[in-house]
Amino acid sequence: MLEHGWIWLEQVPRTHGFWLEVIAGDEDTIARLAPHAAQVVGLLAAGQNEVGRVTEELADRFQEIDLLYSISELLVQKLHFRETARNVLGEVSNCVGARRGSIMVYDEDSQELQVAASWGTGNRQLTGVRVDDPESIAAKVFRDERVLVINAEDAIPDLFRHEEERAYRGRAFLCTPVSYAMPGTRARCLGVMSFTDRLGNDEFTITHQKLVAAVANQVGAAIENDRLTILDLQQQRLQQELDLAHDLQLKLMPVPAALAGVADLAVRCVPAEQVGGDFYTFGRLREGQIGVMLGDVSSHGFSAALVMALVLSAAAIHTGTDGAPNEVLDALHASLSAKLDSTEMYLTVFYGILCPSRAELVFANAGHQHAFRIPRRGAAVRLQTTAPPLGLAAPGSIAGARTPWDLEADILCLWTDGLVEARNESGQTYGEPRLLGVLEQNRQGSPDSIAEAVFEDLERFGATFRDDRTLLVLRL
Repeated sequence: MLEHGWIWLEQVPRTHGFWLEVIAGDEDTIARLAPHAAQVVGLLAAGQNEVGRVTEELADRFQEIDLLYSISELLVQKLHFRETARNVLGEVSNCVGARRGSIMVYDEDSQELQVAASWGTGNRQLTGVRVDDPESIAAKVFRDERVLVINAEDAIPDLFRHEEERAYRGRAFLCTPVSYAMPGTRARCLGVMSFTDRLGNDEFTITHQKLVAAVANQVGAAIENDRLTILDLQQQRLQQELDLAHDLQLKLMPVPAALAGVADLAVRCVPAEQVGGDFYTFGRLREGQIGVMLGDVSSHGFSAALVMALVLSAAAIHTGTDGAPNEVLDALHASLSAKLDSTEMYLTVFYGILCPSRAELVFANAGHQHAFRIPRRGAAVRLQTTAPPLGLAAPGSIAGARTPWDLEADILCLWTDGLVEARNESGQTYGEPRLLGVLEQNRQGSPDSIAEAVFEDLERFGATFRDDRTLLVLRL
Protein backbone atom coordinates (compact mmCIF):
# COMPACT_ATOMS: atom_id res chain seq x y z
CA MET A 1 0.00 0.00 0.00
CA LEU A 2 1.21 3.48 -0.90
CA GLU A 3 0.55 6.65 1.09
CA HIS A 4 -2.24 7.76 -1.25
CA GLY A 5 -3.28 4.45 -2.89
CA TRP A 6 -2.71 0.83 -3.58
CA ILE A 7 -0.22 -1.14 -5.82
CA TRP A 8 -1.50 -4.33 -7.46
CA LEU A 9 0.54 -6.88 -9.49
CA GLU A 10 -1.51 -8.81 -12.08
CA GLN A 11 -0.08 -11.54 -14.34
CA VAL A 12 -0.53 -10.63 -18.05
CA PRO A 13 -2.45 -13.40 -19.87
CA ARG A 14 -1.18 -14.78 -23.23
CA THR A 15 2.41 -14.08 -22.10
CA HIS A 16 5.03 -15.87 -20.08
CA GLY A 17 6.74 -14.14 -17.13
CA PHE A 18 5.08 -10.71 -17.61
CA TRP A 19 3.24 -8.91 -14.81
CA LEU A 20 1.22 -5.69 -14.84
CA GLU A 21 1.74 -3.16 -12.04
CA VAL A 22 -1.54 -1.30 -11.34
CA ILE A 23 -1.84 1.71 -8.95
CA ALA A 24 -5.23 2.89 -7.69
CA GLY A 25 -6.73 4.85 -4.81
CA ASP A 26 -8.44 1.99 -3.02
CA GLU A 27 -8.23 -1.74 -2.86
CA ASP A 28 -11.70 -2.45 -4.31
CA THR A 29 -11.04 -0.34 -7.40
CA ILE A 30 -7.67 -1.86 -8.07
CA ALA A 31 -8.99 -5.41 -7.62
CA ARG A 32 -11.77 -4.65 -10.11
CA LEU A 33 -9.65 -2.85 -12.77
CA ALA A 34 -6.40 -4.84 -12.72
CA PRO A 35 -7.69 -8.02 -14.46
CA HIS A 36 -9.29 -5.98 -17.24
CA ALA A 37 -6.15 -3.95 -17.77
CA ALA A 38 -4.01 -7.09 -17.81
CA GLN A 39 -6.34 -8.65 -20.38
CA VAL A 40 -5.97 -5.64 -22.68
CA VAL A 41 -2.20 -5.57 -22.28
CA GLY A 42 -2.07 -9.33 -22.95
CA LEU A 43 -4.01 -8.90 -26.19
CA LEU A 44 -1.70 -6.07 -27.29
CA ALA A 45 1.41 -8.11 -26.46
CA ALA A 46 0.08 -11.19 -28.27
CA GLY A 47 -0.73 -9.09 -31.32
CA GLN A 48 2.71 -7.55 -31.31
CA ASN A 49 4.30 -10.99 -31.00
CA GLU A 50 2.22 -12.29 -33.92
CA VAL A 51 3.19 -9.30 -36.05
CA GLY A 52 6.83 -9.99 -35.26
CA ARG A 53 6.46 -13.66 -36.06
CA VAL A 54 4.70 -12.99 -39.38
CA THR A 55 7.24 -10.33 -40.27
CA GLU A 56 10.08 -12.72 -39.59
CA GLU A 57 8.39 -15.47 -41.60
CA LEU A 58 7.77 -13.10 -44.50
CA ALA A 59 11.40 -12.06 -44.39
CA ASP A 60 12.44 -15.70 -44.52
CA ARG A 61 10.09 -16.37 -47.46
CA PHE A 62 11.40 -13.30 -49.25
CA GLN A 63 14.97 -14.50 -48.71
CA GLU A 64 14.06 -17.92 -50.13
CA ILE A 65 12.28 -16.43 -53.15
CA ASP A 66 15.18 -14.07 -53.75
CA LEU A 67 17.59 -17.02 -53.54
CA LEU A 68 15.60 -19.09 -56.05
CA TYR A 69 15.42 -16.10 -58.41
CA SER A 70 19.17 -15.48 -58.07
CA ILE A 71 19.93 -19.13 -58.79
CA SER A 72 17.67 -19.08 -61.83
CA GLU A 73 19.63 -16.09 -63.10
CA LEU A 74 22.93 -17.85 -62.45
CA LEU A 75 21.90 -21.04 -64.22
CA VAL A 76 20.95 -19.28 -67.45
CA GLN A 77 24.09 -17.15 -67.65
CA LYS A 78 26.49 -19.98 -68.53
CA LEU A 79 26.49 -22.55 -71.27
CA HIS A 80 27.76 -25.37 -69.07
CA PHE A 81 26.42 -26.12 -65.58
CA ARG A 82 29.85 -26.80 -64.03
CA GLU A 83 30.94 -23.25 -64.85
CA THR A 84 28.35 -21.79 -62.47
CA ALA A 85 27.74 -24.64 -60.01
CA ARG A 86 30.07 -23.21 -57.33
CA ASN A 87 28.24 -19.86 -57.33
CA VAL A 88 24.92 -21.68 -56.91
CA LEU A 89 26.39 -23.71 -54.07
CA GLY A 90 27.70 -20.59 -52.32
CA GLU A 91 24.30 -18.87 -52.48
CA VAL A 92 22.52 -21.87 -50.94
CA SER A 93 25.19 -22.46 -48.31
CA ASN A 94 24.90 -18.86 -47.11
CA CYS A 95 21.12 -19.06 -46.99
CA VAL A 96 20.96 -22.28 -44.91
CA GLY A 97 23.95 -21.30 -42.78
CA ALA A 98 26.26 -24.11 -43.89
CA ARG A 99 30.02 -23.68 -43.90
CA ARG A 100 30.49 -26.49 -46.39
CA GLY A 101 28.59 -27.89 -49.33
CA SER A 102 29.00 -29.90 -52.51
CA ILE A 103 27.17 -30.83 -55.69
CA MET A 104 27.96 -34.26 -57.07
CA VAL A 105 26.81 -35.44 -60.50
CA TYR A 106 26.42 -39.06 -61.55
CA ASP A 107 28.80 -40.25 -64.27
CA GLU A 108 27.40 -43.31 -66.00
CA ASP A 109 30.71 -44.44 -67.48
CA SER A 110 32.56 -44.61 -64.16
CA GLN A 111 29.49 -45.41 -62.02
CA GLU A 112 30.60 -42.60 -59.71
CA LEU A 113 29.23 -39.45 -58.17
CA GLN A 114 31.78 -36.91 -59.32
CA VAL A 115 32.24 -33.52 -57.66
CA ALA A 116 30.87 -30.75 -59.87
CA ALA A 117 31.39 -28.03 -57.25
CA SER A 118 32.37 -27.63 -53.60
CA TRP A 119 32.11 -24.80 -51.06
CA GLY A 120 34.10 -24.15 -47.92
CA THR A 121 36.64 -26.91 -48.52
CA GLY A 122 39.62 -24.61 -49.04
CA ASN A 123 42.35 -26.29 -51.02
CA ARG A 124 41.07 -29.75 -50.18
CA GLN A 125 40.29 -31.71 -53.35
CA LEU A 126 37.16 -33.78 -52.89
CA THR A 127 37.10 -37.10 -54.70
CA GLY A 128 34.16 -38.90 -56.25
CA VAL A 129 32.46 -41.89 -54.70
CA ARG A 130 31.05 -45.02 -56.28
CA VAL A 131 27.29 -45.18 -56.16
CA ASP A 132 27.44 -48.65 -54.58
CA ASP A 133 29.66 -47.46 -51.69
CA PRO A 134 27.87 -48.65 -48.51
CA GLU A 135 29.65 -46.10 -46.26
CA SER A 136 28.92 -42.92 -48.21
CA ILE A 137 25.99 -40.68 -47.30
CA ALA A 138 25.92 -39.21 -50.81
CA ALA A 139 25.85 -42.68 -52.39
CA LYS A 140 23.03 -43.77 -50.07
CA VAL A 141 20.93 -40.71 -50.94
CA PHE A 142 21.55 -41.29 -54.65
CA ARG A 143 20.54 -44.96 -54.42
CA ASP A 144 17.47 -44.34 -52.26
CA GLU A 145 16.50 -41.10 -54.05
CA ARG A 146 15.38 -39.72 -50.68
CA VAL A 147 16.47 -36.74 -48.58
CA LEU A 148 18.67 -37.63 -45.60
CA VAL A 149 18.88 -35.19 -42.67
CA ILE A 150 21.21 -35.88 -39.76
CA ASN A 151 21.23 -33.49 -36.81
CA ALA A 152 23.63 -33.18 -33.90
CA GLU A 153 21.70 -35.46 -31.58
CA ASP A 154 21.39 -38.23 -34.19
CA ALA A 155 23.88 -41.04 -33.73
CA ILE A 156 24.64 -42.63 -37.08
CA PRO A 157 28.34 -43.44 -36.79
CA ASP A 158 28.35 -45.95 -39.66
CA LEU A 159 27.40 -43.27 -42.14
CA PHE A 160 29.98 -40.81 -40.82
CA ARG A 161 32.86 -43.26 -40.63
CA HIS A 162 33.63 -42.89 -44.35
CA GLU A 163 33.17 -39.10 -44.16
CA GLU A 164 35.75 -38.49 -41.42
CA GLU A 165 38.48 -38.01 -44.01
CA ARG A 166 36.67 -34.85 -45.07
CA ALA A 167 37.18 -33.28 -41.62
CA TYR A 168 33.64 -32.14 -40.87
CA ARG A 169 33.38 -29.81 -37.86
CA GLY A 170 29.68 -30.43 -37.22
CA ARG A 171 27.38 -33.43 -37.00
CA ALA A 172 24.41 -31.90 -38.83
CA PHE A 173 24.23 -33.09 -42.41
CA LEU A 174 21.66 -32.36 -45.12
CA CYS A 175 21.84 -34.33 -48.36
CA THR A 176 19.13 -34.27 -51.05
CA PRO A 177 18.86 -36.04 -54.40
CA VAL A 178 19.05 -33.95 -57.57
CA SER A 179 16.50 -35.28 -60.03
CA TYR A 180 14.91 -34.42 -63.35
CA ALA A 181 11.81 -35.77 -65.06
CA MET A 182 10.94 -35.41 -68.71
CA PRO A 183 7.22 -34.69 -69.21
CA GLY A 184 5.27 -37.91 -68.74
CA THR A 185 8.23 -39.87 -67.38
CA ARG A 186 9.48 -40.88 -63.94
CA ALA A 187 12.07 -38.63 -62.33
CA ARG A 188 15.66 -39.75 -62.85
CA CYS A 189 18.29 -39.10 -60.17
CA LEU A 190 21.22 -37.14 -61.62
CA GLY A 191 23.26 -36.50 -58.48
CA VAL A 192 23.12 -35.10 -54.92
CA MET A 193 23.53 -31.81 -53.04
CA SER A 194 25.08 -31.95 -49.56
CA PHE A 195 25.51 -29.36 -46.77
CA THR A 196 27.21 -29.61 -43.35
CA ASP A 197 29.13 -27.64 -40.69
CA ARG A 198 26.11 -25.48 -39.93
CA LEU A 199 26.61 -22.10 -38.26
CA GLY A 200 24.81 -21.54 -34.95
CA ASN A 201 22.83 -24.52 -33.69
CA ASP A 202 23.98 -27.77 -35.31
CA GLU A 203 20.67 -28.49 -37.01
CA PHE A 204 18.96 -28.11 -40.41
CA THR A 205 15.28 -27.17 -40.15
CA ILE A 206 12.30 -28.26 -42.23
CA THR A 207 12.50 -24.86 -43.95
CA HIS A 208 16.12 -25.54 -44.92
CA GLN A 209 15.14 -28.93 -46.31
CA LYS A 210 12.33 -27.46 -48.44
CA LEU A 211 14.57 -24.70 -49.73
CA VAL A 212 17.37 -27.09 -50.71
CA ALA A 213 14.81 -29.40 -52.37
CA ALA A 214 13.51 -26.47 -54.46
CA VAL A 215 17.03 -25.54 -55.49
CA ALA A 216 17.79 -29.19 -56.30
CA ASN A 217 14.93 -29.16 -58.81
CA GLN A 218 16.49 -26.19 -60.59
CA VAL A 219 19.92 -27.80 -60.49
CA GLY A 220 18.49 -31.04 -61.91
CA ALA A 221 17.01 -29.16 -64.86
CA ALA A 222 20.33 -27.35 -65.38
CA ILE A 223 22.32 -30.60 -65.32
CA GLU A 224 19.95 -32.23 -67.82
CA ASN A 225 20.07 -29.16 -70.06
CA ASP A 226 23.86 -29.22 -69.82
CA ARG A 227 23.91 -32.90 -70.78
CA LEU A 228 21.64 -32.31 -73.77
CA THR A 229 23.70 -29.28 -74.84
CA ILE A 230 26.94 -31.27 -74.71
CA LEU A 231 25.28 -34.17 -76.53
CA ASP A 232 24.01 -31.83 -79.22
CA LEU A 233 27.47 -30.31 -79.67
CA GLN A 234 28.99 -33.78 -79.88
CA GLN A 235 26.43 -34.80 -82.47
CA GLN A 236 27.12 -31.66 -84.45
CA ARG A 237 30.86 -32.37 -84.39
CA LEU A 238 30.24 -35.99 -85.33
CA GLN A 239 27.99 -34.92 -88.19
CA GLN A 240 30.65 -32.52 -89.41
CA GLU A 241 33.24 -35.31 -89.27
CA LEU A 242 30.89 -37.68 -91.09
CA ASP A 243 30.21 -35.08 -93.77
CA LEU A 244 33.95 -34.56 -94.16
CA ALA A 245 34.55 -38.32 -94.36
CA HIS A 246 31.77 -38.59 -96.94
CA ASP A 247 33.30 -35.87 -99.09
CA LEU A 248 36.79 -37.33 -98.77
CA GLN A 249 35.57 -40.79 -99.69
CA LEU A 250 33.85 -39.56 -102.83
CA LYS A 251 37.00 -37.64 -103.77
CA LEU A 252 38.95 -40.90 -103.69
CA MET A 253 36.96 -42.01 -106.72
CA PRO A 254 37.38 -40.41 -110.18
CA VAL A 255 34.79 -38.24 -111.91
CA PRO A 256 33.33 -39.13 -115.34
CA ALA A 257 35.18 -36.19 -116.91
CA ALA A 258 38.37 -38.30 -116.62
CA LEU A 259 37.19 -40.24 -119.70
CA ALA A 260 35.98 -37.22 -121.70
CA GLY A 261 36.56 -37.73 -125.41
CA VAL A 262 37.04 -41.51 -125.24
CA ALA A 263 33.92 -42.75 -123.44
CA ASP A 264 30.58 -41.60 -122.09
CA LEU A 265 30.20 -42.65 -118.45
CA ALA A 266 27.72 -42.00 -115.64
CA VAL A 267 28.01 -43.17 -112.06
CA ARG A 268 25.84 -42.86 -108.94
CA CYS A 269 27.26 -43.90 -105.56
CA VAL A 270 25.15 -43.46 -102.41
CA PRO A 271 26.34 -44.97 -99.11
CA ALA A 272 23.73 -46.33 -96.67
CA GLU A 273 25.45 -44.26 -93.97
CA GLN A 274 27.68 -41.22 -94.39
CA VAL A 275 30.44 -43.51 -95.63
CA GLY A 276 30.29 -46.98 -97.12
CA GLY A 277 32.03 -49.92 -98.70
CA ASP A 278 31.07 -49.53 -102.38
CA PHE A 279 33.87 -48.37 -104.64
CA TYR A 280 34.68 -47.79 -108.28
CA THR A 281 37.55 -46.49 -110.37
CA PHE A 282 38.31 -46.09 -114.04
CA GLY A 283 40.99 -44.60 -116.24
CA ARG A 284 42.79 -44.55 -119.55
CA LEU A 285 45.32 -47.27 -120.31
CA ARG A 286 47.86 -47.75 -123.07
CA GLU A 287 46.80 -48.12 -126.73
CA GLY A 288 43.48 -46.33 -126.15
CA GLN A 289 42.17 -48.95 -123.72
CA ILE A 290 39.88 -48.14 -120.80
CA GLY A 291 40.02 -49.87 -117.44
CA VAL A 292 36.87 -50.04 -115.26
CA MET A 293 36.63 -51.48 -111.74
CA LEU A 294 33.64 -51.69 -109.40
CA GLY A 295 33.28 -53.57 -106.14
CA ASP A 296 31.55 -53.99 -102.82
CA VAL A 297 33.08 -54.61 -99.38
CA SER A 298 31.07 -57.10 -97.30
CA SER A 299 29.81 -54.49 -94.84
CA HIS A 300 29.01 -50.80 -94.67
CA GLY A 301 29.84 -47.91 -92.38
CA PHE A 302 33.31 -46.90 -91.16
CA SER A 303 34.92 -50.35 -91.15
CA ALA A 304 33.91 -50.95 -94.76
CA ALA A 305 34.97 -47.42 -95.72
CA LEU A 306 38.48 -48.01 -94.35
CA VAL A 307 38.85 -51.22 -96.35
CA MET A 308 37.41 -49.46 -99.39
CA ALA A 309 40.08 -46.74 -99.09
CA LEU A 310 42.79 -49.43 -98.96
CA VAL A 311 41.31 -51.11 -102.03
CA LEU A 312 41.34 -47.91 -104.06
CA SER A 313 44.89 -47.13 -102.98
CA ALA A 314 46.09 -50.60 -104.01
CA ALA A 315 44.00 -50.55 -107.19
CA ALA A 316 45.63 -47.30 -108.30
CA ILE A 317 49.00 -49.06 -108.11
CA HIS A 318 48.06 -52.36 -109.71
CA THR A 319 45.90 -51.04 -112.57
CA GLY A 320 48.81 -48.85 -113.62
CA THR A 321 50.95 -51.89 -114.43
CA ASP A 322 49.01 -52.63 -117.66
CA GLY A 323 48.54 -56.18 -116.44
CA ALA A 324 45.65 -58.41 -117.51
CA PRO A 325 42.48 -58.07 -115.34
CA ASN A 326 43.04 -61.41 -113.58
CA GLU A 327 46.64 -60.45 -112.81
CA VAL A 328 45.51 -57.12 -111.39
CA LEU A 329 42.93 -58.80 -109.12
CA ASP A 330 45.49 -61.38 -108.00
CA ALA A 331 47.89 -58.59 -107.08
CA LEU A 332 45.09 -56.67 -105.36
CA HIS A 333 44.18 -59.78 -103.36
CA ALA A 334 47.78 -60.25 -102.26
CA SER A 335 47.99 -56.62 -101.11
CA LEU A 336 44.79 -56.86 -99.06
CA SER A 337 44.83 -60.42 -97.77
CA ALA A 338 46.27 -59.61 -94.33
CA LYS A 339 43.72 -56.84 -93.74
CA LEU A 340 40.84 -58.95 -95.00
CA ASP A 341 41.87 -61.84 -92.76
CA SER A 342 42.16 -59.66 -89.65
CA THR A 343 38.78 -57.97 -90.21
CA GLU A 344 37.04 -61.13 -91.49
CA MET A 345 35.79 -59.14 -94.46
CA TYR A 346 35.75 -59.93 -98.13
CA LEU A 347 34.91 -57.99 -101.25
CA THR A 348 33.37 -58.71 -104.60
CA VAL A 349 35.04 -56.88 -107.48
CA PHE A 350 34.79 -56.70 -111.26
CA TYR A 351 37.65 -55.36 -113.33
CA GLY A 352 37.43 -55.06 -117.09
CA ILE A 353 39.51 -53.55 -119.87
CA LEU A 354 37.71 -52.33 -123.00
CA CYS A 355 39.93 -52.70 -126.06
CA PRO A 356 38.54 -50.61 -128.97
CA SER A 357 41.24 -51.84 -131.35
CA ARG A 358 40.17 -55.47 -130.83
CA ALA A 359 36.47 -54.71 -130.20
CA GLU A 360 36.42 -56.80 -127.06
CA LEU A 361 36.12 -56.63 -123.30
CA VAL A 362 38.72 -58.52 -121.27
CA PHE A 363 37.72 -58.97 -117.63
CA ALA A 364 38.10 -60.81 -114.37
CA ASN A 365 35.19 -61.09 -111.95
CA ALA A 366 35.78 -62.03 -108.29
CA GLY A 367 32.31 -62.98 -107.13
CA HIS A 368 30.53 -59.87 -108.40
CA GLN A 369 27.17 -61.02 -109.79
CA HIS A 370 26.02 -57.60 -110.93
CA ALA A 371 28.02 -57.03 -114.13
CA PHE A 372 26.20 -56.96 -117.52
CA ARG A 373 26.65 -56.12 -121.17
CA ILE A 374 23.53 -54.47 -122.61
CA PRO A 375 23.49 -55.10 -126.40
CA ARG A 376 21.72 -53.03 -129.05
CA ARG A 377 18.83 -55.51 -129.05
CA GLY A 378 17.77 -58.47 -126.97
CA ALA A 379 18.35 -59.41 -123.38
CA ALA A 380 21.20 -58.22 -121.20
CA VAL A 381 24.18 -60.59 -120.95
CA ARG A 382 25.69 -61.36 -117.54
CA LEU A 383 29.47 -61.18 -117.36
CA GLN A 384 30.17 -64.38 -115.45
CA THR A 385 32.27 -64.64 -112.31
CA THR A 386 35.74 -66.07 -112.76
CA ALA A 387 36.69 -66.47 -109.08
CA PRO A 388 35.28 -66.28 -105.54
CA PRO A 389 35.31 -62.88 -103.78
CA LEU A 390 38.68 -61.54 -102.67
CA GLY A 391 39.25 -62.71 -99.13
CA LEU A 392 37.68 -66.08 -99.94
CA ALA A 393 39.59 -66.96 -103.09
CA ALA A 394 42.86 -68.92 -102.98
CA PRO A 395 46.00 -66.96 -103.96
CA GLY A 396 46.62 -67.03 -107.72
CA SER A 397 43.25 -68.63 -108.47
CA ILE A 398 41.60 -65.78 -110.35
CA ALA A 399 40.89 -66.55 -114.01
CA GLY A 400 40.23 -64.11 -116.82
CA ALA A 401 37.57 -64.00 -119.55
CA ARG A 402 36.77 -62.03 -122.69
CA THR A 403 33.73 -61.16 -124.78
CA PRO A 404 33.21 -59.36 -128.12
CA TRP A 405 32.15 -55.74 -127.86
CA ASP A 406 30.00 -53.73 -130.26
CA LEU A 407 31.73 -50.36 -130.08
CA GLU A 408 28.69 -48.55 -131.47
CA ALA A 409 25.96 -50.06 -129.33
CA ASP A 410 27.03 -52.16 -126.32
CA ILE A 411 26.74 -50.67 -122.82
CA LEU A 412 28.62 -51.83 -119.74
CA CYS A 413 26.41 -51.78 -116.64
CA LEU A 414 27.82 -52.51 -113.18
CA TRP A 415 26.06 -52.12 -109.82
CA THR A 416 26.18 -53.29 -106.22
CA ASP A 417 23.64 -55.44 -104.42
CA GLY A 418 22.26 -52.57 -102.34
CA LEU A 419 20.43 -51.43 -105.46
CA VAL A 420 18.51 -54.64 -106.22
CA GLU A 421 17.99 -55.62 -102.56
CA ALA A 422 16.07 -52.43 -101.77
CA ARG A 423 12.55 -53.03 -100.42
CA ASN A 424 9.36 -51.00 -100.38
CA GLU A 425 6.84 -50.63 -97.55
CA SER A 426 5.11 -53.88 -98.60
CA GLY A 427 8.36 -55.78 -98.17
CA GLN A 428 8.80 -56.39 -101.91
CA THR A 429 12.36 -56.50 -103.24
CA TYR A 430 13.22 -54.24 -106.16
CA GLY A 431 15.14 -57.11 -107.73
CA GLU A 432 17.41 -57.69 -110.70
CA PRO A 433 14.66 -58.37 -113.31
CA ARG A 434 13.06 -54.98 -112.76
CA LEU A 435 16.43 -53.20 -112.92
CA LEU A 436 17.38 -54.99 -116.14
CA GLY A 437 14.00 -54.04 -117.59
CA VAL A 438 14.68 -50.34 -116.94
CA LEU A 439 18.18 -50.63 -118.45
CA GLU A 440 16.91 -52.38 -121.58
CA GLN A 441 14.05 -49.91 -122.05
CA ASN A 442 16.42 -46.95 -121.86
CA ARG A 443 19.42 -48.45 -123.71
CA GLN A 444 19.19 -45.93 -126.54
CA GLY A 445 19.77 -43.01 -124.19
CA SER A 446 22.99 -41.59 -122.80
CA PRO A 447 24.58 -43.25 -119.76
CA ASP A 448 23.51 -40.30 -117.64
CA SER A 449 19.86 -40.59 -118.74
CA ILE A 450 19.95 -44.35 -118.14
CA ALA A 451 21.26 -43.91 -114.59
CA GLU A 452 18.65 -41.22 -113.97
CA ALA A 453 15.88 -43.52 -115.20
CA VAL A 454 16.98 -46.26 -112.77
CA PHE A 455 16.93 -43.97 -109.73
CA GLU A 456 13.58 -42.47 -110.74
CA ASP A 457 12.15 -45.99 -110.93
CA LEU A 458 13.54 -46.79 -107.50
CA GLU A 459 11.70 -43.74 -106.17
CA ARG A 460 8.45 -44.83 -107.84
CA PHE A 461 8.91 -48.26 -106.31
CA GLY A 462 9.16 -46.65 -102.86
CA ALA A 463 12.52 -48.24 -102.17
CA THR A 464 14.15 -48.05 -98.75
CA PHE A 465 17.82 -48.90 -98.51
CA ARG A 466 19.84 -50.77 -95.88
CA ASP A 467 23.04 -51.05 -97.88
CA ASP A 468 25.27 -48.89 -100.04
CA ARG A 469 24.13 -48.60 -103.65
CA THR A 470 26.20 -47.84 -106.72
CA LEU A 471 25.43 -47.87 -110.46
CA LEU A 472 27.96 -47.37 -113.25
CA VAL A 473 26.94 -47.12 -116.93
CA LEU A 474 29.54 -46.80 -119.72
CA ARG A 475 29.29 -46.51 -123.49
CA LEU A 476 32.22 -46.05 -125.84
